[in-house]
Amino acid sequence: MLPTLADVLALDAVHRGGPRVVAGADRLNTRVRWVHVGEVSDIAHLLRGGELILTTGVALPEDHGKLADYVADLAGVGVSGLIVELGRRFVGELPREVVDAAETHGLPVVTLARETPFVQITESVHARIIDIQLQELRASEHLHEVFTELSVEGAPPAEVLRQVSRLSSRPVLLENLAHQVLACESSGRDTGTLLAGWEARSRAVAPRERTAYDASSGWLVTMVGARGHDWGRLIVVCDAPPGPRDVVLAERAATTLALGRLLERHQESLERQAHGTILTGILTHAYADPDEAAARARAVGVPLTGRKLISVVLRLTDHDDTALNLQARLGELAEATAAACRDARLLALVGALDQNRVGVLLPLPPRMLAEGALTALAERLRTAFTTPFVLAAGSVVESVRDVRRSFLEAEQVAEAAARQPDRRPFYRLPDLRLRGLLHLLRDDARLQTFAERELGPLLAHDAHRGGDLTGILKTYLESGRNKAVAAQRAHLSRPAFYDRLRRLERILDTDLDDVEACLSLHVALLALESFRREIR
Repeated sequence: MLPTLADVLALDAVHRGGPRVVAGADRLNTRVRWVHVGEVSDIAHLLRGGELILTTGVALPEDHGKLADYVADLAGVGVSGLIVELGRRFVGELPREVVDAAETHGLPVVTLARETPFVQITESVHARIIDIQLQELRASEHLHEVFTELSVEGAPPAEVLRQVSRLSSRPVLLENLAHQVLACESSGRDTGTLLAGWEARSRAVAPRERTAYDASSGWLVTMVGARGHDWGRLIVVCDAPPGPRDVVLAERAATTLALGRLLERHQESLERQAHGTILTGILTHAYADPDEAAARARAVGVPLTGRKLISVVLRLTDHDDTALNLQARLGELAEATAAACRDARLLALVGALDQNRVGVLLPLPPRMLAEGALTALAERLRTAFTTPFVLAAGSVVESVRDVRRSFLEAEQVAEAAARQPDRRPFYRLPDLRLRGLLHLLRDDARLQTFAERELGPLLAHDAHRGGDLTGILKTYLESGRNKAVAAQRAHLSRPAFYDRLRRLERILDTDLDDVEACLSLHVALLALESFRREIR
């Protein structure tokens, strides 16, 4: 950024001349583009604006009226200021007409009480200008490197905003054209305060240029989009008017965001990313205060305060596909879920929680029960999305502070239900019965000891022999101990299946016709499934 007139006056070369501001003291923040020594009065037509004029006044006209015209001409071409060395033409002070004309036209005028080598002033100022330009060039090169790397890596909007905030030390926000905040980096500010009344405040700021600074709000705003299709705005919250580097930073970031949007393939939308970031922040305690999470949710159009909240987790149950296709289908599930919520007129945060799960946080409308909301969501989603999945819900909670507990319960229910789905519209903890209880107790050492005591010899035999007698036992028990049905399900002849049952009895040292023994083994098998987190 170019030095100001105040910066020039602080230089040693100028300070030694005893400078005194005689006009335009309120305009010392004017930028100095160059320094020019000129003694003639008709110099204005040779200037381009931004110059600081140095003169001794020896060739200026005697007539005070023409001196006033000289000052007016300089102001008219936009010079940054006029420095006059006293002693050769003007002794002690400048004529009153010069000072009055300068005040009238807003031209800063400075006098030097002592003889000062002008070459020292020009060298000092020009060295400062060139040094600043070199710094700006290096900074621009650094910005280019940073955002090129972000573009190549396909960085998400949150990371782009994080870099903008780091480089500018200012809050940065990305919003869509509906003035909903898609990403926010507060730079240490209170997020709730920053986002308060966001939509109304944002709609009031509508600059005509693609990049502009709005002085009333203190926002540097630049449009985000490509190929003639704008889809958002990047906003840098400034405490003071931004400099050229800030403008370049904002525009470079907007280009990176637009490029990232163009390169998206089989990925979740920016809205899903924004929602997913909020949900993940709640689950990982990333927000220091629950009010911050509520403020961020409100900024994307989902009010959480003053409502009952219910968490939902969705998991795909068909895993016979590549990881890339699974990720694409999970993104499709998230988009379909968001569309189903809109169709059911349910406000919701919807986003992928990881590679396997989609999370939903529903603030329940007044007088709507959780069962009604879940039924409406499930019906619409199963009509629109045909790939098998399970929809599991946690308990209804009263505040954002308790949402994490509800999500953990929904996650446990979803994981247990996905092992053996029975096509229910949705699952809650009571629906899982014994399987759900065992899943909740899966980390209890007593349950683990029980399962190991019941099944340990069988598991060791399978591991050593490479067999699957454990599967035979499971088929037998799930067939209600009907040997004929179990043999058919196992694709074995009855004699072969009976032989395997006898081997099971010898290994386990038990009687498979004993109801209580079979019940104990069945519970142990269900517990074993709950220990194995990976869904088969």
